[in-house]
Amino acid sequence: MTVPRLLGSFAPGTASAPSSPLLVLLPSLGTTSALWDGVVSALRADRRTAGLRILRVDLPGHGASPATADGFTIGDLADAVLAVVDEAGGGAFHVGGVSLGGAIALELAVAHPDRVLSLVTSCSGSRIGTADGWAERAASVRASGTASLVTGSADRWFARGFLDRDAGGPSASTLTALVDIDDESYARCAESLAAFDRTAALGDLAAPTLAISGEHDTVTTPASMQDLADAVPGGRHVSLDGASHLAVLEEPATVAELIASHLDTAERAGAATIAAARGMRVRRAVLGDGHVDRAIAATTPETAAFQDFLTRYAWGEIWDRPGLSRRERSIATLASLTTGGHENEIAMHVRAALRNGLTRDEIAEVLLHTALYAGLPASNAAFAIMRDVFAEQDAAASAPGRGEPATPPAPDTPSATDTSATPDDTP
Repeated sequence: MTVPRLLGSFAPGTASAPSSPLLVLLPSLGTTSALWDGVVSALRADRRTAGLRILRVDLPGHGASPATADGFTIGDLADAVLAVVDEAGGGAFHVGGVSLGGAIALELAVAHPDRVLSLVTSCSGSRIGTADGWAERAASVRASGTASLVTGSADRWFARGFLDRDAGGPSASTLTALVDIDDESYARCAESLAAFDRTAALGDLAAPTLAISGEHDTVTTPASMQDLADAVPGGRHVSLDGASHLAVLEEPATVAELIASHLDTAERAGAATIAAARGMRVRRAVLGDGHVDRAIAATTPETAAFQDFLTRYAWGEIWDRPGLSRRERSIATLASLTTGGHENEIAMHVRAALRNGLTRDEIAEVLLHTALYAGLPASNAAFAIMRDVFAEQDAAASAPGRGEPATPPAPDTPSATDTSATPDDTP
């Protein structure tokens, strides 16, 4: 098996800046990247996707991609698509595909989860058809050429009456293009589908997934596409009324709307994931792994959203801003907590201040300065908490083999009787 050479091109009129999000579109067996023309035009007109870079890649011996006589797998085709993406600038991308293109897109999401931001699979599946059926198709094309497939493809690809309604439209040129596809390359593509089955991997798929089907598709039925979406965590399935196997050509505006919404949601989710990862890194650096691990372990269904809120917005946004150093933020935090009388948070942030580089004398100076504006009782309470934290750390340091205390003092640990305690650390 070999990785074939594929060629792709950016759709005219789409964004070209390397910093713009990238959408890779793959056609079905027997079609070229022109299959996506109507969808691309609609995506360009949508404000949510007007800034996309849209890269369309042709299959072996289809459209612009050179023919091949060598065998290949769906995994090889996925690697070939990655090569095109890397030539175009690389990075992570959204991917969508129809039928065989959808299988390649699914393979990319399974085998290269770090590269795929979201997945759209239209009239496709984790397994399509049967090995015997694809072997027969390959043998038929080798014997009679792709021209022999036109009539059968017209029946499979389009809903009844669509060709008449679309007379002179893209459906006719799609069938004409089938005749020009290299016979051996088509046969090799069919054989790659015969061995493809990623059903067992669907439950581990991380990319946000949208499955699109056509109401009248007898190849990859709406029921089979629903099964695929159900198997993928968070997967979504939409069946298009009146469409068949080439739903992206029959209903381009609807497909574009679905893709635009899907990508918008995925981009937002991706940004949230990045913020959460950044926030967790800062949170651990400031508070220490022990404290954060205890907070996470204590998470309940009722406090999970609050945990996420703290991590993404407080630690991932405010605490990670460059305008103040973490040392300076600790000073501001201690002064604010003391002024507000938030005694249950002070001990945690005394420890955080030490981790952020303040000395004990500097922490005491902050509390002394705060007394001038917050009042003596507030600072007196804060000094008492500070003293307890220092004593706790001295005791831990003097005990052989002791590090951070296994159990934090009361102000950090919510309890059944302490209704003032929060369910997590508050920055």
